[in-house]
Amino acid sequence: MHLTILVGTVHGNATSVAQTLLLSAPDHHLSMDLLPMDGLDISVFDRPGTFLVCTSTTGSGDVPDNALALYHALDAQAKYLGHVRYGLIALGDSSYGDTFYGGGKRFDERLQDLGAQRVGDICVLDASSGDDAAETATTWFADWVSLLTQDS
Repeated sequence: MHLTILVGTVHGNATSVAQTLLLSAPDHHLSMDLLPMDGLDISVFDRPGTFLVCTSTTGSGDVPDNALALYHALDAQAKYLGHVRYGLIALGDSSYGDTFYGGGKRFDERLQDLGAQRVGDICVLDASSGDDAAETATTWFADWVSLLTQDS
């Protein structure tokens, strides 16, 4: 099974989480690519396999600057994405209230609007929780991969 991790990040935290998951690929019998979202458009979803969107949040619940082109392409180049299966890791800080993990929520809503199918629950990583983000994501990822293999 092939997995593409799409990374939207401001300060590199989402990249660190994604790199940790990339290192676990052999444990899950996966081949994985990590793609920063810089300059990507909706055609990235033409790639074979499953996707994992790993994105932080910036500003007032916005997607990171490096993810803006892809996010806007989901509107500007909108097409049916019913063939796309994806998971979501959303980084944020609950002290920001209603905008907490807003970048992830925006991607999730837009992908579902285009027919993509999210597998499992969103992995929410809260900077205010004191939890180790990579450890939390790794635990979630193992469960998520199990869901993928049951579902395929």
